[in-house]
Amino acid sequence: MKKKGSKREEGGIKKVSKLKSDLKKQKWLHIFVLMGVIWMIIFSYIPMGGIVISFKNYRVIDTIWSAPWVGLENFRDIFMDDMFLPIMKNTIGISVIGLVIGFPLPIIFALMLNELTNVKMKKFSQTISYLPHFLSWVVLGGMMINWLGETGIFNDIMQNFGIAETGKVWLADKTKFWGIAISSGLWKELGWNSIIYLAAIAGIDPGLYEAARIDGAGKLQQIWHITLPSIKGIVVLFLVLSVSNVLNVNWEQMLVLQNPLTLETSEVLDTYVYKMGLINGRFSFATAIGLFKSLVAFVLLITANKVTKKLNDTSIL
Repeated sequence: MKKKGSKREEGGIKKVSKLKSDLKKQKWLHIFVLMGVIWMIIFSYIPMGGIVISFKNYRVIDTIWSAPWVGLENFRDIFMDDMFLPIMKNTIGISVIGLVIGFPLPIIFALMLNELTNVKMKKFSQTISYLPHFLSWVVLGGMMINWLGETGIFNDIMQNFGIAETGKVWLADKTKFWGIAISSGLWKELGWNSIIYLAAIAGIDPGLYEAARIDGAGKLQQIWHITLPSIKGIVVLFLVLSVSNVLNVNWEQMLVLQNPLTLETSEVLDTYVYKMGLINGRFSFATAIGLFKSLVAFVLLITANKVTKKLNDTSIL
C-alpha cells in the first residue's frame, strides 16, 4: 500500500503540472493581464507615496522626503479656510441633486429603449444618446456657452414663445448655475450610463416574460416583477459607487462653465484643488484635500454597502 505522504506528493505534482499546462495554454491572456497589473502599479500605486506631502510643507525646491513635517497643519487649514463651507455646500449640493435626478434616469431610459420594437428607431435613439459622451467638455462647454449666451438659441426660443422679452447671459447668473451644471451633465452621460443596464436586461431569460404574458401580466407588470428584480444587483452596485463618489464633481465641466460671476455657486472641491495646487503652488494643502476626499469616499462606500445589504440583502463588497 502507498503511504499517505506519497499520495499527497503525487497530488501536488499533478496540480503543479496542471498549473504549468494551463499557463502555457493561456500565456497570451496572462501577458495581457500582467501588462494591466504593471500599468496599475506604475500609475496608481507608486504615486500614492506622494500622499505623504499632505503632512509636510512641500515646495517645488524640495523633494518629497526632504520637505519638513508639519503634521496635521494642512488639514487644520482646510477646515479653518473661509472657503471650505461654501465649497462643500456647492460640491454636495450639485452631487446629491445630480444623483437623485440622474441615477434613475439611465435605468428608465434603458427600459424605454428595451421596449422599442422598431430596430432602426432603437439604434438611432441609442446613437443620438451616446454621442455627447464622446465629446470633451471643452467642446460641449463651448456649445453651452453659445446656446446660453445673450444671442443664443435658448434665448431665441424663450423670446419666440413669449416667455422672455429680452435675452440674458444664463451662465452669468449664479442662481442658475447648479441647474445648468446638473442638466448638462445628465445630457452628456445619460445614454452612456444606460448601456450597462441594457446589457443586464438583454441577459434576462425570455421565458420569464412568456410565462408572465400567459398569466396575463401587462408591460408595466413585467417590468416591475421581472426586469427590475433581475437587474437589482447591477443597480445596487452603481448606487453604492455613486454614493461613495459624492464629493467628486466633474472638474472639467465646472472649470469650463464657471466664471468670476458664478464662483460663489460654481466653486467645488475639485476646481479648488486645481487652483490651490497647480496655480497657487500650495501642493501640500491640495494633497490634504484630496486625501480628505478619499477618506470620506471610503466611509461612504462602506456605509452605503451596509445599508443596501440590510435593506435587500445585496452586497457588492
